[in-house]
Amino acid sequence: MSTASFQLSIGSPVVTSGARWADEASIEELARVAEIGDRLGYHHLTCSEHIALPASELARRGSRYWDPLATFGYLAARTERIRFATNVLVLPYHHPLEIAKRYGTLDKVSKGRVILGVGVGTLKEEFDLIGAPFDDRGPRSDDALKALRASLSKRLPEYHGPFYNFEGLVVDPCAVQEHVPIWVGGRTLRSLRRAATLADGWCPFAVPPRHAAEWLQLVDAPPGFEVVLPPIERLDPVGETSKTQEILGRTAALGATIIMAGFASASLEQYLEQLEALAAARSAM
Repeated sequence: MSTASFQLSIGSPVVTSGARWADEASIEELARVAEIGDRLGYHHLTCSEHIALPASELARRGSRYWDPLATFGYLAARTERIRFATNVLVLPYHHPLEIAKRYGTLDKVSKGRVILGVGVGTLKEEFDLIGAPFDDRGPRSDDALKALRASLSKRLPEYHGPFYNFEGLVVDPCAVQEHVPIWVGGRTLRSLRRAATLADGWCPFAVPPRHAAEWLQLVDAPPGFEVVLPPIERLDPVGETSKTQEILGRTAALGATIIMAGFASASLEQYLEQLEALAAARSAM
């Protein structure tokens, strides 16, 4: 039996730009990834949110972002245990009750497998496109987090804050989990502080694990706080099992409670082989 103190997750291929095989893949290939991850005990898979990106940003951010609600709704019907993490929803793009209703419905459809990864957003052009305020997105997001915690899993939510204020409304269906996990993404120490204060976990973007470890020493995270990090080096679980286990162990020692699988692949078959080998390497630790 594995004694590893961390779990593994899948940064979903296909839904964002990446390997050539994934860029040319369909929902069926993604469903195979989800089914294999489900069988192997991976904790969650991801899907990000962008509505429309400026052409000038494509080289830096990529061009493809599948909608997480539609994607996870389909994958929920093809799986039984693996969880679905938005990585991330941009909080200021939505009213909290909009998120509570849409992802509460997904939580019901998936039988309680939703994780809400959220962030404050950085792409001003996208804010402008949909008419969302940009300059106050930090405090607005803090208020949205409090409103979400007061609203998720409640048919009659009530919240009174500086940006969001509601009562006497019915949200049906709502989430079936008594406590839907909320994680905060981002690239700054502020995102970690926001997560430790208002959420259940931190899923940073492009923060090196060693850097994340330094930041984790500066916050007082609550019990059960999840930290999702990539491995400190790219993994080759098929060709280098021992080294893979060493990398996983060192990444967990830096504070990761969940490690997101990261390796190169030239085909779906190779990707699935790596998922199998990575799960086996962790189980043997």
